[in-house]
Amino acid sequence: MAARSIASLSLTFGLVSIPVKVFSATESRSGVSFNLLHECGSRVRQQYFCIRENVPVDRSELKKGYEFEKDRYVMFEPDELKALEETAQHTIDIISFIPLESVDPIYYDKAYYLAPDKRGGKPYQLLLEAMRESRRCALARWVWKGKQYVVQVRAGTDGLILQQLLYADEVRSMADLDIDSAEIRKPELQLALQLIDQIAADGYDPQEFKDEEKQRVLEAIDEKISGKEIVVTEEHAPQGGGGQIIDLTEALRASLSKGKRTPKTPASDERPETRAPAAAKANARKTAASNSPPARKAPRRAAASSSSRSATAEAAPRARARK
Repeated sequence: MAARSIASLSLTFGLVSIPVKVFSATESRSGVSFNLLHECGSRVRQQYFCIRENVPVDRSELKKGYEFEKDRYVMFEPDELKALEETAQHTIDIISFIPLESVDPIYYDKAYYLAPDKRGGKPYQLLLEAMRESRRCALARWVWKGKQYVVQVRAGTDGLILQQLLYADEVRSMADLDIDSAEIRKPELQLALQLIDQIAADGYDPQEFKDEEKQRVLEAIDEKISGKEIVVTEEHAPQGGGGQIIDLTEALRASLSKGKRTPKTPASDERPETRAPAAAKANARKTAASNSPPARKAPRRAAASSSSRSATAEAAPRARARK
């Protein structure tokens, strides 16, 4: 199914205006949702009640309001709410270009894709290549549905990505956690660096990871549909070597011993670069042996004939003595 844009905007920097379309970049597929049912098996319906009059209220009778004091609200008509949203600007105004790594990912919120709209192909590609070449991203302002966002526009693999950023007051400070400081010894740091190097990877491949917990729940649901009873099994800690290691250095060493190792070929435990010269030497020895003349076979035959002659000479006196 073709992707549907959620807005048509203009991405501006300087006097350049790029018509773009906005598409949602992500969709939530995590978790398995369950419906609320009555014990008879029928679904239940949520109902609103007026707290003051204690009567059920139909959705068509609901209105939106803003609480400006405790239990005091100012009510808005649908036309007034629509007018507030229509004041939004249909532009993404770039403020500055900053180094790509200068935005901490903790400030990342929802992500969108930007695609060029009509007559926007060339300036779109120009901005994309310029940001790739400079290794910079853009900071911009975007007013959308009654809220102003600070956004990051960066060059992705196939196009521009619009990343909503959280404001400073929306991100909690780690200073409130009272994290204790500790002295790190050099041997501990070396072991930690070895462990990092042992399980290091070249990059992140999203296709490598699957939601195994979701798959387990779906399999249990299939069993329930087929009439089987779901049995909960307790997981026990593995025996033998499962004791808790208190010493940090010993824990690091134990982790290194259980870490992944580079697979070796069954033929040899040597590295490829050491096996190649050895094989070359073996081939050279075989070639030299095949090209050399069979010089040692003649002495073997001469030795055999000389031994037979000596045996004949010894047998002759014994024959004369018998006569």
